[in-house]
Amino acid sequence: MNSKDVAKYIEATDGISKPWLLVQLRLKKLQERRSEISAEEYVTELADIQQDLMNLGEWWVGIEDEVF
Repeated sequence: MNSKDVAKYIEATDGISKPWLLVQLRLKKLQERRSEISAEEYVTELADIQQDLMNLGEWWVGIEDEVF
């Protein structure tokens, strides 16, 4: 799956409100650009994505049936 396929999936499933899917899209886009950017820029962007993922925390606790 490429980033366009991931974006289409997110749109088709109304996934814009699911932050973990947006993280996956960012990771896929970064993966596709890896050969075009420096190692330092890659690591910086990867760390930013990882921090955003960690900031999600356990927001789903108690509403698992609604969001998954």
